[in-house]
Amino acid sequence: MIDINYVRNHADEVRELVRIRGCDVDVGELLRLDVELRAAIARRDELRHERNTLAGPEQKQRGQEIKAALAGSEQRIAELTPARDRLWEALPNLLAPDSPAGHSDADNVELRKWGTIPQFSFEPQPHDVIGSRLDILDLERGAQVAASGFYYWKGDGARLASGLFALALDLLQERGFVQMFTPVVAQQRTLFGTGYLPFFADQIYRIEGTDLSLIGTSEQTLLGYHIGEILPESSLPLCYTAFSPCFRTESGAYGRKSRGAFRVHQFHKVEQIVVCRPEESEASLDRCQTNIEDLMQILEIPYRVVRVCTGDLGAPAYKKYDVEGWFAGFSEYRETHSNSNLLDYQSRRLGLRVRNGKTLSFPHTISATMITDRALLAILENNQQEDGSVVVPQALRRFVGGRDRITPSS
Repeated sequence: MIDINYVRNHADEVRELVRIRGCDVDVGELLRLDVELRAAIARRDELRHERNTLAGPEQKQRGQEIKAALAGSEQRIAELTPARDRLWEALPNLLAPDSPAGHSDADNVELRKWGTIPQFSFEPQPHDVIGSRLDILDLERGAQVAASGFYYWKGDGARLASGLFALALDLLQERGFVQMFTPVVAQQRTLFGTGYLPFFADQIYRIEGTDLSLIGTSEQTLLGYHIGEILPESSLPLCYTAFSPCFRTESGAYGRKSRGAFRVHQFHKVEQIVVCRPEESEASLDRCQTNIEDLMQILEIPYRVVRVCTGDLGAPAYKKYDVEGWFAGFSEYRETHSNSNLLDYQSRRLGLRVRNGKTLSFPHTISATMITDRALLAILENNQQEDGSVVVPQALRRFVGGRDRITPSS
């Protein structure tokens, strides 16, 4: 959430923010409810003070009147608080002033590119065709066992995937990140605290009859680790990483761009999370970006970095970069990473604070992909050979017995 005092003091700016970000929040109604709520709280506090100062013969009669009035005030507060908070909680985060204007990912702004796009003397195939031919990626049996959108990595495919994630975790550990294994389910308050509820409710798998949902990213459980806590400011920055399966409904995903294992209901990811002082959040964003790009270069995947526009940003993010790897089978750059500065939006929702002496404040958070299976899909497409084999990047060869390629007969 953004600070309610900011909403009160910058109402016109917040109205414009809501308009730009396409959020359906009536800021005027929010402010009206907020005024009523504060008046009700002030009245309740006045009545309590008067009750505590009563003395003399009128104490009993006035005490009964105050008791009835207090009950009315408490009831009014109980009605107004959730009504105001529902609107407040639905406000998007603030926007970085230099955020590009736009409506969709087509309006994102390219910042830089790295690597050479592969050229082929034959028609390059998409990863699902390559994976089936090499018997390392099985979408058909994934659909039989679970449903469309689930898949198996098999044999050398499983070894390459394991190596990919191990490589990412090792790099982050060397750079000061604490590795965790987290739960793969989270309570609704955790999903709310990290900003996934209410904004991405249609992407979440709920577990019927419980307060739990499958996580869509370990961001949810890594940040939830400190929900409701007060941390010493001297402990910052906190840098966490985790490998986890991730579950998303991918509601509305279909067509050529969703084929194969590119957009699925279960995938695997190594995440980067930083909890830091507000003055360090921009540097922390850049730190995570460096980690991403270093790993992509180690994996020899051509990529570009884009600054995400206002219409593609997502409600919780203040500023966001996407990294898009080159996919030869699609003949285009496609998203493999996101890296977001969320300011104190998540820490406020989580009730996560830091203490410096007698002062309590909300830290900033950074959430960034380190790697997902998509990187391996790009490797299959970009490194395919005319004889049906796939060249293994140097950094991953140790995970397949030192071999430099995967062949249909290997």
